[in-house]
Amino acid sequence: MKVARSLRISARQLGAHRTRTGLALLGIVIGVSSVIAVVAVGYGARQEVIAGIEAMGTDLITVTPAQVRASAGRAQVRGTVTTLTPQDAEAIRAEVPPVAAVAPWASRRMPVRAEGRSTTTNILGISPAVSDVLNIHAAEGSLYSEREDLTGARTAVLGPAVARALFDDRHATGQRIRIGQVPFQVIGVLRPRGNDLSGTDQDDVVLIPLTTALRRVFNQDWLGGIYLRAASRAVMQEAADQVRWLLRDRHRLDRTGAPDDFEIQTQVELLAAHREIGDTFTTLVAGIGAVSLVVGGVGILAIMLLSVKERTREIGLRLAVGARRRDIRTQFLIEATMLGVAGGLAGIALGIAGSFALGALSDWAVRVEPRSVTLAFAFAFLTGVFFGGYPAARAARLDPADALRSE
Repeated sequence: MKVARSLRISARQLGAHRTRTGLALLGIVIGVSSVIAVVAVGYGARQEVIAGIEAMGTDLITVTPAQVRASAGRAQVRGTVTTLTPQDAEAIRAEVPPVAAVAPWASRRMPVRAEGRSTTTNILGISPAVSDVLNIHAAEGSLYSEREDLTGARTAVLGPAVARALFDDRHATGQRIRIGQVPFQVIGVLRPRGNDLSGTDQDDVVLIPLTTALRRVFNQDWLGGIYLRAASRAVMQEAADQVRWLLRDRHRLDRTGAPDDFEIQTQVELLAAHREIGDTFTTLVAGIGAVSLVVGGVGILAIMLLSVKERTREIGLRLAVGARRRDIRTQFLIEATMLGVAGGLAGIALGIAGSFALGALSDWAVRVEPRSVTLAFAFAFLTGVFFGGYPAARAARLDPADALRSE
């Protein structure tokens, strides 16, 4: 009964000073809404990245050439090591049983022309095993075959973006294009895949047989990397270890004690790294947003101290007619808590609405996390209790006689 009466008194008191109450709530509302919105954007982005990784398969292993290392006393040299070769890929396919599929590749950005139109795109020379390793398939026509790769056939599969740039809405299959000065026959168009983890458009690509790319287009004998599909997720680490031992032996690194001239990354490691980065970033930005809650708490503190000063005679009168000090303390603590709760609820509504608005007005992936809503509200509630504690205690310590004499 006393609590209900205190709630009515608190609501009446806060309603009597609407401007002051609104300013006190503003910091809490901004803090809660910003935490919810930022976490929603961060969590949505993280889930989108993880979904993209998982779409490629959690049993994927990537082998890439190591970066060139600068030697002491020499000018820094940028680039990659050129010791990873097609023969390495063949050795992995033949000598590493835990690896189920191998797709060596090399790439370069080059101009592509057709029927008076041209575009610059990523030319990806890759083996036909790309369909098994990276889950890449054709939406129109087909991919090239192992025979076409072995014979160096001049066949190409266009990404949807390249097909639109060169042929608009017409069927690209069967058309002829030129990559550099080399003519190619288009035999298919890939399914749309969107952007990869680095933001690169995966639809802006032309796939050609690896042998053709190395001999006729790029004029090189090294690879840009090798995609591997482990037989299962359980043997992924074993496969990665065996690939490392094999490449070190083939590159004669053990004899000299040299470091690896290649880098191996499993999809599990990539998933873990992106989860950690996403969690760290979201926590950091949410922490910055939580500073607004502290500012809002300071506003509650100021408002409640002002309220205690204005109501000194009221406090003295209540104490004189028999009110206990804990009743006074509870009254002011309830008022501060109501400010925190009201600000929290308004902030939750604004944060959720703002999150969906961001998702609708931009390309960001947004996902409101229930845990962030709960934590933000709990923080707002505790902010009211914490910053209302001192004014409540100060009101309860007032001497009734002095309070009644105050102006």
